[in-house]
Amino acid sequence: MAGNPNRLAGTASITVDGTNYLLVGDFEYNPSSVTRETLSGQDGVHGFSEKKRPGSISASLRDAGNLTVADLNAMDNVTVVAQLANGKTIIGRNMWTVEDQTVKSTDATIEVKWEGPQVSETTS
Repeated sequence: MAGNPNRLAGTASITVDGTNYLLVGDFEYNPSSVTRETLSGQDGVHGFSEKKRPGSISASLRDAGNLTVADLNAMDNVTVVAQLANGKTIIGRNMWTVEDQTVKSTDATIEVKWEGPQVSETTS
């Protein structure tokens, strides 16, 4: 998808285990590996706690004729790859779907979220 260094957003593609899905929009990813919470007491700020967190990828997909909600719901140990307009490649390995996948028949869209041990991003 890279090519024009001025293009930052607007187009993207997504595959799961090599199968291309129709990406409507609302693509999001989080490669963060930890989450932190500030620990405060009555006498001031004491520091922070840190917990591991899964990487995540989410998208709004088009409900094409060859796609079933059951197939999405059954996804576990899959590789999700997205190519973004700015040249980045987002990869999530060993991912599984979370939350409900519900079809909106008005525009044939499905919100899907995958989580897993790691999501990485590479630049062009």
